[in-house]
Amino acid sequence: MPASKPIPIDSSAAEHLRYIRETMERAGEFTAVPGWGGMLMGFSALLAAFFASQQKSQTAWLVVWLLEALVAVAIAAPATAHKARRANLPLLSGPGRKFLLSFLPPMFAGALLTFVLVHAGLFSVLPGLWLLLYGAAIVAAGAFSVRIVPVMGACLIAVGALALFAPAQWGDAFMAAGFGALQIGFGGWIARNHGG
Repeated sequence: MPASKPIPIDSSAAEHLRYIRETMERAGEFTAVPGWGGMLMGFSALLAAFFASQQKSQTAWLVVWLLEALVAVAIAAPATAHKARRANLPLLSGPGRKFLLSFLPPMFAGALLTFVLVHAGLFSVLPGLWLLLYGAAIVAAGAFSVRIVPVMGACLIAVGALALFAPAQWGDAFMAAGFGALQIGFGGWIARNHGG
């Protein structure tokens, strides 16, 4: 049998293939990371840093930051759900599930290490640890999101690393920088460039 010549693809078929490829790439991203919610989390962290710095005991300091963690979750969960609903994205399947499953292990490790370090009386390590592990969670989950998300995680890791080697009394300033300023800055960027 003689070899057949390849059939040329016309421009509309190439355009269809490009559309299919781009659709498949988008299906692999979790784009419901809330920019406005991230900014609100950042502002609440700035308030928490102020109130935490005013506390006279380590236990009271810890309570302020644990309450802030609850406030952050109370902001992030509905903000994410709202953005996902607006974009018609499933939260607990596909990229949303991958995002969550990548985010949770570093956060769980942070919770366990917090418990151990508090019982050992090593409160001064907590700001660096929390920033590092939150950054690691963001980097891991960001693999299934828009490109700016892992960049934010890397910045949080850098701030956490600095906090580990800085004087203990600077802990709240590092927390304000990471959980506050970075969250506000990246949240604003996400809100402007990725639909809220």
